[in-house]
Amino acid sequence: MDQEMGNRRFFDRPPGLTVAEIAALTGAEADQAAPASLLITGVAPVDLAGPADLTFVDGNKFANALTTTRAGACLMPRRFADRAPQGLLVLHSEEPYRAFVAVHRKLYPQSLRPASLFETDGIFEGATVHPTAKLESDITVDPGAVIGPRVEIGAGSLIAANAVIGPDVTIGRDCRIGAGCSIVHTMIGDRVIIHPGCRIGQDGFGYTEDAAQQKIPQTGRVIIQNDVEIGAGTMIDRGGIRDTVIGEASKIDNLCQIGHNCQIGRHCVIVAQCGLSGSVTLEDFAVLGGSVGLAPHVTIGRGARVAARSGVMHNVPAGETWGGYPAKPRMQWMRQETTLARLATPGDKGKAAKKP
Repeated sequence: MDQEMGNRRFFDRPPGLTVAEIAALTGAEADQAAPASLLITGVAPVDLAGPADLTFVDGNKFANALTTTRAGACLMPRRFADRAPQGLLVLHSEEPYRAFVAVHRKLYPQSLRPASLFETDGIFEGATVHPTAKLESDITVDPGAVIGPRVEIGAGSLIAANAVIGPDVTIGRDCRIGAGCSIVHTMIGDRVIIHPGCRIGQDGFGYTEDAAQQKIPQTGRVIIQNDVEIGAGTMIDRGGIRDTVIGEASKIDNLCQIGHNCQIGRHCVIVAQCGLSGSVTLEDFAVLGGSVGLAPHVTIGRGARVAARSGVMHNVPAGETWGGYPAKPRMQWMRQETTLARLATPGDKGKAAKKP
């Protein structure tokens, strides 16, 4: 790799923040001798940071790297301050990672949502926009995008390259629709981010259970409420005779499948490769770890959590943590795994203890 390619950056270099500005933004406390005017222009891991970078340490895993770091400033709990080398500006914080994220967001706001891949200003002449579509002001439409009849798109939204927006779809204001998405039979709120390659609003998987296996009509919609973010390659089926709903501010990772009629509450988190069968309900603040599978009509209660790679066959009560296959309450699951491991160990140590 030549020098020019090695130095290429995909985000604009930020103007930077002074130590005083970082302290005001995060609530961190700088050492009294720290120069408040010191300018921080980047962020980096503790082992890779340079003199103009901010880094952080929040646990023992990286604490030893403090002794050799070249960072200009470091967010850390007070208990690690004695490990900091001379010349490192220490910013005391009991939640250093949260503070670091706040600074990272401030320095690189353009990284938080997709931008035009062609750096288009307005509607590119190669895009196809149906004459009956209604587009508000300050909308960006990249090359190859197709916007169908009677589509409505709110001000400040972006339709990226080769995205397809089907008839009668509505998209709110300040949304981002990633490259190569296809969106049909869907109503989308404001400030929604849909990453590249998503398929939203296609018909669900439904057939009669007789020998004819007749396809069941899917005439519902997908409703995506405000501030939702949907990861790349995720599929969301439209409802059968009711709507599929994604609640306000919920976050869905890459490569998830959400079946027809699912009801996802507010502020839910669904991690990559989860599969939700038809008519599943996630109540508000529910969390699914990676690769969780849910049987049809299951309900995950408010604030409940399901461990990664679990298979859920029954309702999970509100606030509980379940795991395993089939999933069960956390402590029962852990006891079962411990017992199975003990029984599987060869020799006398593996024998189950006899009751007195």
